[in-house]
Amino acid sequence: MPNTQAQEISPGLVIQGFTPPLRLRDFGLIAFDMDSTLINIECIDEIADAVGLKAEVAAITEATMRGEIADFKESLRRRVALLKGVSVSSMEQVYRERLQLNPGAARLVETCQAAGLKVLLVSGGFTFFTDRLRDLLKINFTRSNVLEAENGVLTGRVVDQAWGDICDGAEKRKMLLETCNALGLTPQQAIAMGDGANDLPMMGAAGLSVAYHAKPKVREQAMIAINTGGLDRLLEVLH
Repeated sequence: MPNTQAQEISPGLVIQGFTPPLRLRDFGLIAFDMDSTLINIECIDEIADAVGLKAEVAAITEATMRGEIADFKESLRRRVALLKGVSVSSMEQVYRERLQLNPGAARLVETCQAAGLKVLLVSGGFTFFTDRLRDLLKINFTRSNVLEAENGVLTGRVVDQAWGDICDGAEKRKMLLETCNALGLTPQQAIAMGDGANDLPMMGAAGLSVAYHAKPKVREQAMIAINTGGLDRLLEVLH
């Protein structure tokens, strides 16, 4: 990741390690984190609100995203365990009433798709939300976690999937690299956007790394930091 001096090229838009503009058509894949990057909320925190544990779960989420809790898998298991007893209908309510695309998300996705890029949504969150966003934005590939439910109620466990268990930072990086390979792209032809510490592995593997309203550790290591405004501010650098 870049360690050269950062330059604010316009208010709230910082670059380091390269000279803009870049050409969008030189890339073939853009990968997004979901919670607090593509969308406005941390879904797990809002689900926890249904059982009155939002503050407790959010504190663990925040510490994890800052990088203060290094083991993302253990952090997620601890938080998911607190969701035991939440109804699936409560998750539907979170999607319907609280989840919104971050400003500029639809424009950025549509512009990238029009330029021929494929879109990857890779998240430490849950398929309940990534599947809906995939359908809404016509996203090509997704990877996230499955919450176990029985009789319409969460059990407090994450389901192990055929390709592995919890989607953490290492899995995000692996998914980005495997998607590039499947598309016949090099990692240098990929853009990765995120906000938290578990996004750094995939951001480090991509040709262009973008921090969106991110934690300090992520802003410092990204090639582009969007600190104010919407996701589509990336298009100020990519033409």
